[in-house]
Amino acid sequence: MRPFALNYARQAEESEVSAPYSYDSRRQLNVLPDGRIAARDYGVLREWGATTSTAGSKTHFDD
Repeated sequence: MRPFALNYARQAEESEVSAPYSYDSRRQLNVLPDGRIAARDYGVLREWGATTSTAGSKTHFDD
């Protein structure tokens, strides 16, 4: 028997857009190219909605 959800499941597509921030493992935060913390930049938050990274748990929005 095939689970109902598999009738509609689609493979996730990779996004061609890259975020304007990167993960700094030393500080354990997402940072902008100039070193500022991405979560404190309101323009980034408005544009991207969050600054979560895939470095940690994907169930938390803790950055």
